[in-house]
Amino acid sequence: MSDRQAEQSCAICRKAVDGKYMPFCSKRCADVDLNRWLSGSYAIPGEPVPLGDDDNDEDRS
Repeated sequence: MSDRQAEQSCAICRKAVDGKYMPFCSKRCADVDLNRWLSGSYAIPGEPVPLGDDDNDEDRS
């Protein structure tokens, strides 16, 4: 384990990071983080994007 890994803590539970699951300590913590993204618990700040009707969108191909 490198010195950098020894200094880092898991982004979910704050235990020591495992290089295999970086920046997490385990698959469980990596899965918890993924679930938070997929469920909408995390969001990137910014202006809301209006959802348009797909039939009225221009063909961009």
